[in-house]
Amino acid sequence: MTARLDHLVIAARTLDEGRAWLEGRLGVPMQPGGEHAAYGTHNALLSLGPDAYAEVIAVNPAAPAPGRPRWFALDTDEMRAQLDAGPALIHWVAAVEGLDPGPEVPELSRGEHRWRVTVPATGALPMYGVAPSLIHWLTPPPSTRLPDAGVRLVKLQLGTAHPDRLRARLDALQFEGEVEVYEAPQAELRAVLRTPGGLVTL
Repeated sequence: MTARLDHLVIAARTLDEGRAWLEGRLGVPMQPGGEHAAYGTHNALLSLGPDAYAEVIAVNPAAPAPGRPRWFALDTDEMRAQLDAGPALIHWVAAVEGLDPGPEVPELSRGEHRWRVTVPATGALPMYGVAPSLIHWLTPPPSTRLPDAGVRLVKLQLGTAHPDRLRARLDALQFEGEVEVYEAPQAELRAVLRTPGGLVTL
C-alpha cells in the first residue's frame, strides 16, 4: 500500500468564519463543498492541484446532532477552545489504494462523492492530528473537479513528542510527499503553501 496527501483539514467555529479566514490568508476564493449528514458537519474546498485540496470544516448548525462523536475531535472541549482563538489547520488525510469497511472505517457520501475513511469511535485525531487519517475514494476525488486556484503545497511540517513513531507510521504507509517530521513538546501542524501572492504558512 502506498499513500499520498489527499487533503488538509482546517477547522473553524463556523463555516463562514473558516472560509473567510482561509480566503483572506491565501487571496483566492474557495468553492462550495457540501454536508456530511453522518457527522453533522459541512465544508468548503480549495484546489491544491490535481491530486490534493484543502478543506474548511465546521459543525453544521442546521443539521441534527449525530448519534456518535463528530470526526476530527470537533465535539471535544479542547478543540472548541482551540477554535475559539480562530480557525486552524488541525489535521491531514492521506489517500490509500484500499480500505476494508468496518466500525471505524465508515463508507460515506456527499453529493456525487463516495469514500471510505478511518474515523475512531471516539472521533479523536490520530497522534493529536499529526498522523494522517486514511481515505479511499470510491468515486473520483474532489481534487479532480475543483478549479485550479494556483495554490500548491510546498511542505507539510509535523511536530510531535514522538517523531520516531510518526516516521514509522508514514514508512509503513509508504507515504510519498513533502513532509517534514520534527520533535516538539506537543503536536504542531504547519502547511507551507505557494499562492499567486507568494508563500503562506498556515
